[in-house]
Amino acid sequence: MSCRSTKVAPSVDFDHSCSDSVEYLTLNFGPFETVHRWRRLPPCDEFVGARRSKHTVVAYRDAIYVFGGDNGKNMLNDLLRFDVKDCSWCRAFTTGTPPAPRYHHSAVVYGSSMFVFGGYTGDIYSNSNLKNKNDLFEYKFATGQWTEWKVEGSLPVARSAHGATVYSDKLWIFAGYDGNARLNDMWTINLQDREHACWEEIDQSGEIPPSCCNFPVAVCRDKMFVFSGQSGAKITNNLFQFEFKGHMWTRIPTEHLLRGSPPPPQRRYGHTMVAFDRHLYVFGGAADNTLPNELHCYDVDSQSWEVIHPSMDSELFSATLDVHVNTCMPSGRLFHAAAVIQDAMYIFGGTVDNNVRSGEMYRFQFSCYPKCTLHEDYGKLWENRQFCDVEFILGEREERVLGHIAIVTARCQWLRKKILQAWDRQRQKTKQDSSEESDDGAAGGLRDFPAGNRPMQEVYIREAEAQPFEVLMQFLYTDKIQYPRRGHVQDVLLIMDVYKLALSFQLSRLEQLCVQYIEASVDLQNVLSVCENANKLQLDQLKEHCLNFVVKESHFNQVIMTKEFERLSTPLIVEIVRRKQQPPLRLYSDQPVDIGTSLVQDMKAYLEGGGLEFCDIVLLLDGHPRPAHKAILAARSSYFEAMFRSFMPVDGQVNISIGEMVPSKQAFESMLRYIYYGDVNMPPEDSLYLFAAPYYYGFSNNRMQAYCKQNLEMNVTVENVLQILEAADKTQALDMKKHCLHIIVHQFIKVSKLPNLRSLSQLLLLDIIESLATHISDKQCAEMGSDI
Repeated sequence: MSCRSTKVAPSVDFDHSCSDSVEYLTLNFGPFETVHRWRRLPPCDEFVGARRSKHTVVAYRDAIYVFGGDNGKNMLNDLLRFDVKDCSWCRAFTTGTPPAPRYHHSAVVYGSSMFVFGGYTGDIYSNSNLKNKNDLFEYKFATGQWTEWKVEGSLPVARSAHGATVYSDKLWIFAGYDGNARLNDMWTINLQDREHACWEEIDQSGEIPPSCCNFPVAVCRDKMFVFSGQSGAKITNNLFQFEFKGHMWTRIPTEHLLRGSPPPPQRRYGHTMVAFDRHLYVFGGAADNTLPNELHCYDVDSQSWEVIHPSMDSELFSATLDVHVNTCMPSGRLFHAAAVIQDAMYIFGGTVDNNVRSGEMYRFQFSCYPKCTLHEDYGKLWENRQFCDVEFILGEREERVLGHIAIVTARCQWLRKKILQAWDRQRQKTKQDSSEESDDGAAGGLRDFPAGNRPMQEVYIREAEAQPFEVLMQFLYTDKIQYPRRGHVQDVLLIMDVYKLALSFQLSRLEQLCVQYIEASVDLQNVLSVCENANKLQLDQLKEHCLNFVVKESHFNQVIMTKEFERLSTPLIVEIVRRKQQPPLRLYSDQPVDIGTSLVQDMKAYLEGGGLEFCDIVLLLDGHPRPAHKAILAARSSYFEAMFRSFMPVDGQVNISIGEMVPSKQAFESMLRYIYYGDVNMPPEDSLYLFAAPYYYGFSNNRMQAYCKQNLEMNVTVENVLQILEAADKTQALDMKKHCLHIIVHQFIKVSKLPNLRSLSQLLLLDIIESLATHISDKQCAEMGSDI
């Protein structure tokens, strides 16, 4: 299999000094790799090196270096090199004395050297001389020289299956197995000065991971992350982060993850984890006696997991089986190794089914688009309260909370009805005051008022208090709630009030979030307060959880000895005692949990017609009106935010262009989808019109521009080349036009059969004829004429 240099579109900086960014669109039409594509690269030949597992892999420049491991019979200490440009294997040049054969060691790159620490050595075939090591070796890539660092002073205990990384010129070693027990200590050594280097044990604090081995570590955002591993009975799928500066560990909670959304990967060991951009990628390992091959991705910014679905061209179609076969994807495995070069991950070796060692190399293409800012942009709109057009008057004290009709009515049907009822009352009052008769008895909504001159709508909600209502509003804007201090009684009770509102307002997604937070926060100190409040609010699910928590064998005696138990109401004490004496039968339901609709789903439905009656601005595209919503436009675009803040068009209409260019109707709809719910799926011709849109309209980042660039560079085909040619001509994207003409000339027999050819303008047809005349020989022309 041949291998070409591959990449995806790099980030694009905005040039705010230019008047028309499309003129500055430069494209690279080359061997770009499809995002999220797995590729099987040439395996390691047996004459170069053995198949193996428990080895290490490091990346240096454009090469992968493989050291050590075992082939099922013997431990190894050879060093292999894989050139990612040529896709070729060889033995790396070495001099000096290498480390003894070993596996479950660690290897890292610092400067122009590889450092190997520890591991398990000896003769596994004869089961002799087996021991853990704590030696440190350096391999210089430039000279191939192996040297051992002889370090004075205290040393880490000899170990294998540990974690290692480099940060701030130091090698950091964490946990592992010393031959008798699993560890969770941490050591570091400065790699800058070999003469004065010494090991130092780190005094760790916070939620230190349990003693573990066979786990990976990765550094992202100046923090070290540890996921799962072998911890005996304590094995979990927890993710921990370590602050290098404060030496503080934190367990990253998963209580905020909605049931039904992608959970963390199963607990496992022998897996890999690498960092790229703001993401951690976890692959393989042994997960409860299975060898899964899904690729899991953790977003460090949003603290959420997802399963990465490989691109379709990772699969090959089998005509005999009539199915897609993932022959380009790695099978499940453990004790493999992974490294990152530029924007791709390389995975080598490992133990696969039937304890077979692998010599396969796989490449996975990352995506490197800027993150979606949809939730953050709407969150800022909630925080700054600009362009508010509704005021909720809450509870008996009539506390007031401002909001935006567009967001609220898109997310909550209950509040939508309340707003429509308030509109109807205000409309009737206005007509009575002005002694005007209505022609239509239906609720007219905001259309009864001129666009841009609409009054603040007051909506009374007697069943809600301000504090829980504000938490609910935060959810409507961001799809999440800012969890307060976990376990504190007052904070748990606040979320219970939010849960009560979520039930009343029929917000299933918010219900699930509240339940997960409360159930995760119930402990011995607060369980009785939570139970009593759940009983008072008639929250049966939470009350049931608390009762079951209290009557647990390990909890019951501790709970009933507290003063809070003495102060409980008699009926609740009786219920607890009865529950302890005769636990109810547990009924398990296989009914799927209703997780409600997401912000993206709601805003999509709103744009597609669900929000038509709440439109308060009209966008004019070439004279054609498109109703829209001010608050949404202002939240997502600094151009619209500045316009609506400084002045409001008297007639409520805004002409749409991108610089001096008016986009096509199709491209304009693609831009609206991006603004309303962050969608970037569009045909390549739309990408030509919209390449400059992030610059002109001031979106939060250049996510759309990066998509547009990659879309244009990778997805021009014979089928769409004529549409893209027209768009390139209109936007004066000269390199794209040249690229399209090149495709048309070399695929003219196919292009000539496209119906769109006959609808091209005369000038574009002349451009095609000129290109044909320039690049086609007389012989090719004659052959072409006979085929047409």
